[in-house]
Amino acid sequence: MIEALWRKLWRHRRLLTAGIVAILVAHALAGSSLVVPVGLSLLLVASVLVVGDGENQNGEGAGAAMADDLQRLPAEHLAQAVTDPLILFDRTATVVHANAAAIAAFGSLAPGLSLPLKFRAPEMQVLLDNVLSGSVGADSIDYAEKLPVERLYRVSASTVGHGSGLYVLIFKDQSEARRIDRMRADFIANASHELRTPLASISGFIETLRGPARNDAAARDKFLQIMQNQTERMARLIDDLLSLSRLEMKPYLRPGSRVDLTGTLKAVIDTLTPLAKDNGVVIEREFADEPTEIPGDRDELFQVFENLVENACKYGQSGGRVVVSVKPGHDGPEPTVDVTVRDFGPGIAEEHIPRVTERFYRIDAESSRAQKGTGLGLAIVKHILTRHHGRLSIASEPGEGAAFTVHLPAN
Repeated sequence: MIEALWRKLWRHRRLLTAGIVAILVAHALAGSSLVVPVGLSLLLVASVLVVGDGENQNGEGAGAAMADDLQRLPAEHLAQAVTDPLILFDRTATVVHANAAAIAAFGSLAPGLSLPLKFRAPEMQVLLDNVLSGSVGADSIDYAEKLPVERLYRVSASTVGHGSGLYVLIFKDQSEARRIDRMRADFIANASHELRTPLASISGFIETLRGPARNDAAARDKFLQIMQNQTERMARLIDDLLSLSRLEMKPYLRPGSRVDLTGTLKAVIDTLTPLAKDNGVVIEREFADEPTEIPGDRDELFQVFENLVENACKYGQSGGRVVVSVKPGHDGPEPTVDVTVRDFGPGIAEEHIPRVTERFYRIDAESSRAQKGTGLGLAIVKHILTRHHGRLSIASEPGEGAAFTVHLPAN
């Protein structure tokens, strides 16, 4: 009891000190008896203790009221507040309630539905049996849904409270995390393969030059040229990997400057005209000479269009021409400037189009390597456009060429 009083006095020590000092000053100025200031000081202490009790009672009362409100809050409302799919079920493994996220993920989950009939996978059956039998209070498994799209969940099952007769399933979607892990593993494997191939080639030629071709001048010159080509290939790959890494570190950092899109496209065409001529391709312009300013980073947009026009000249070589056009776009909620790079070569089969911007994805690996491609160009394009809040669309039919359109915000 005494300890509690001391705690209250200590908590209000600043107020007490100020009050007692004020009383003593007033007494000194008035010159009255000490009885008055002592009495006022005791009255001040008593007031603080009473106020402290009132605060504690108010706090306890508010806490109790909140606890009562929480007890009266319907379980359905709590379930709806959970963003992950959640299913309440009883001792017979029958659905009692499913929140909106569960219905969106798994379709109809009306009360009374049997969970073993809804989720027929063996691992789900074992999970339900373990929790309902009481052998474990809580358990979790990995569960995959194949339709309408493949999704991977970490499913947790546990009892609700004590003696309620209710149980809960919570589905934590792991699909994106697993996809990223798989992409990372694939990326490392592909990068290792792309570097190992030229290294193996160089190593083989070094052994040959040290052995059988030691005194063969013609073979030596031929092998040295191949080794130089392989080292250049590795250098291009490393440059692209570094470029991709830099872009991934700032994927949504929108550039603050503005760039003349027309001038950038002209510079790209001037740069690639010699390459186009070597491939027997003519680059045609279908845009006005007037400046077209948009938000963006010139160097990054130059890289985007250089990549697209270079690909069109190399892989659309049989068509003999590449057309670069610019027009305003009105397909989305905000106005855009659409730049299309079109070739008239063999085109791209429909099944390849969704994947051509993946890292190291090649429609024809041999053709790509022959054209000195790294398999990272369109992945870099996609990352740059993401940074610029833009997007890339691809239209193509086999035998009719391909059109790559860049949609960039006009403002």
